[in-house]
Amino acid sequence: MANTEKNKFKLDIVKYRYAWVGFSALLLIPCIVAVIFLSVTQKNHAPLKLGIDFTGGTILQYSIDKKISTTDIEKMRKDLTNIGVKSPVIQTTTQIASEENKAPQNLVSIRTAFLGDKEGQEIVNKATDLLTKEYNNVQLMQVNSVGPTLGSELLKNTMIALLLAFGAMAVYISFRFHTEYGWIALLALIHDALIVVGVFAIKGIFFDTTVDSLFITAILTVIGYSINDTIVVFDRIRENMRFLAKKKSTNEIINISINQTLARSINTSATTLFTLFALYFFGGSTIKEFVLAIIIGVAIGTYSSIFVAGTTLAIVKERLSKKQNA
Repeated sequence: MANTEKNKFKLDIVKYRYAWVGFSALLLIPCIVAVIFLSVTQKNHAPLKLGIDFTGGTILQYSIDKKISTTDIEKMRKDLTNIGVKSPVIQTTTQIASEENKAPQNLVSIRTAFLGDKEGQEIVNKATDLLTKEYNNVQLMQVNSVGPTLGSELLKNTMIALLLAFGAMAVYISFRFHTEYGWIALLALIHDALIVVGVFAIKGIFFDTTVDSLFITAILTVIGYSINDTIVVFDRIRENMRFLAKKKSTNEIINISINQTLARSINTSATTLFTLFALYFFGGSTIKEFVLAIIIGVAIGTYSSIFVAGTTLAIVKERLSKKQNA
């Protein structure tokens, strides 16, 4: 019987609980430093370098009589950057043929930083001349601008949405489980989100990487994925507490529970990551940063549900028990 109980868990994760907490601290320190650095040095005091979705920007839309390939987009992006177009984001679409237009139209949308009247006209003229030299029958269809005020309003609403998501999840878990489960799950969520944000803050410092509304989508996806994994672990811990409380110590029960969900967590994450890596390496360049954010989030979310949430619960339970016995 002893041997059977021993084999219920292969990894003694709880035994090294303080080591896992220390490792998480090592991951968080450079992320926090990068976020603080950008918050202090940037004019808008944002913790990340913001894209035109949040700072405002201009969209130029052209009609071209040639289908644009991925190689063409990369070359176009470099050429536009060389003539002074800041951080151009290029998207292509094909407009289906209609009665007015017998042939399908290939449309190219170029998003860049907000362009003022005089400076903006010069950039538009340079971009038009560049495309005219490269392609035939280039026509400027429209120029639309999103002002900084609208961008800052979007950023404000985004932050409110994130806070509401965090708060709602904490309330739900506290209601479904004990209070300590709720704030530990919230702590694990902050841990995951902060590491993703920190990585992109570091990329912003060294590679001038900016984030847009897709990044917020990635963060919300990571939060949902992480909380799902954490709830699975906590649910197993709660169930085992009912049946094993008289036979096992709290640390042993948590250890058994984590190991029972370990294969499920790793298998689910692995299959998700396979798909994400395929998108990252073979998908379009416009979604690379979005996919990278989810890759980091899924990996760190799996780690936190196993090595952060469960072990932190063990530490809290241990200290509560000592207070009760004192």
